[in-house]
Amino acid sequence: MRRFTDLDRLHDQVLITNDLGEFVIAHASVKRLLQDGLLSPRHARFADLEARGLLHAEGPQGGLAAIAKRTRKAFLREGPSLHIFVVTLRCDHSCQYCQVSRAALNASGKDMSRDHARAAIDRVMESDAPALTVEFQGGEPSLRFDLVREIVEEIELRRSHTQRPIRFTMATTLHLLNVEDLEFCRDHDIHLSTSLDGPEHIHSQQRALPTRDSWKRTIEGLERARSVLGQNGVAALPTITRAALACPEAIVDTYVEHGFSSIFLRPLAPYGFARKTRAALGYSVSEFMPFYERALRHILTLNVKGVRIEETMAAIMLRHIFTPFHSGYMDLRSPAGAGLGTLVYNYDGSVYPSDEARMAAETGDGRFKLGGVNDTLDALLSSDAMKWLAQGAIAEILPDCSECAFVPYCGADPVHHAIVHGDPAAARLGTDFCDRHMSLFQLLFAKIAEREPDSMKTFLSWALSADRTDVKPGWIEQ
Repeated sequence: MRRFTDLDRLHDQVLITNDLGEFVIAHASVKRLLQDGLLSPRHARFADLEARGLLHAEGPQGGLAAIAKRTRKAFLREGPSLHIFVVTLRCDHSCQYCQVSRAALNASGKDMSRDHARAAIDRVMESDAPALTVEFQGGEPSLRFDLVREIVEEIELRRSHTQRPIRFTMATTLHLLNVEDLEFCRDHDIHLSTSLDGPEHIHSQQRALPTRDSWKRTIEGLERARSVLGQNGVAALPTITRAALACPEAIVDTYVEHGFSSIFLRPLAPYGFARKTRAALGYSVSEFMPFYERALRHILTLNVKGVRIEETMAAIMLRHIFTPFHSGYMDLRSPAGAGLGTLVYNYDGSVYPSDEARMAAETGDGRFKLGGVNDTLDALLSSDAMKWLAQGAIAEILPDCSECAFVPYCGADPVHHAIVHGDPAAARLGTDFCDRHMSLFQLLFAKIAEREPDSMKTFLSWALSADRTDVKPGWIEQ
């Protein structure tokens, strides 16, 4: 199917795409000629459009189209590949924007039991995904590092019979991990992810500790972890609140200063308990985009100067735009990643289709519960909650989305729309989800249309996970 979207940042320019993600940026007159069936073979853009399968509304046909669809939607042949264990809800922090109902350090009944952990492992091993990621979250999962150890060792024991690749990750403040814990992470290839919200004054304000030394302990934890795991053993990402909107360059520079090669400029999430603080900390998409554009401009300038740092959201979108492969990012999957790609095993033994669904449940919204860890994977994926979410799981058939030129690169995210708008199949146009992603696509395609060589080299290096110096002129012609 051929789709058109006007590019707001470019006068009289239109984006033309098809289901395979092939695209052309052309003058609006080309759109009119195509729609009227009047584009002549002598037209300057005819050969380009024909080569990309964009001349006919029904789109490209034949074996090549089938192969391209299989690569772009390869995840459809897999079971859930991301399995999240919430081993405890207890936490030592009191972050302003926290999305979950965190529990005090000495709280009881907020840790995952060993029986629930073993049953969750059964569900992990039932998935037929060719590669698995097992992620540990909280609360602060290092408070139950003993359980993390047991889960990792049990999964590795079971994997030994199949040799299926399994990646382990843990989201942690780093504060409570000692050298022995870190050595276990190193020996079992557990990748750590932490939060670094920017310069010290922002980080300490947003990620509060009673001892008022959150920044100091985070940097000490980072150095301790890297001393065992290596420079690339820890990833980090900031949460952007209203207070951070004024200093995009300073946030990026903080990541560069502390040796990170990527930064994920994610906006504040409207889930769980974070909805209660949205009025004080949140902002609109129109307020977020100037921040993001300034940050991206700064990042592109740094790359030209030889400083290698990637903006993760842009890299995900550019991979979807420039290659026939999906990035694996669950929020931009269609059919959606919730349940089909992700399962979350909560500390109490309940199972959810995404971390956002789990956060909603902590505020009393039980609509997303798929069942319990003792239910089989088939039972979880055929539950009433999954059937309900499936109503809004395919972007290509949703109103508004079905006609949008960005849909080959975008996703459905029915959990978001069920939480925020009450219906997994709610109209997307005008929602925060739609406005944010459309604004980001508009920005990226405007930059692609400019064909500025330095920016294109950086964009292609991100899309292809290549070194910028390996990108050759002329790889992309539009």
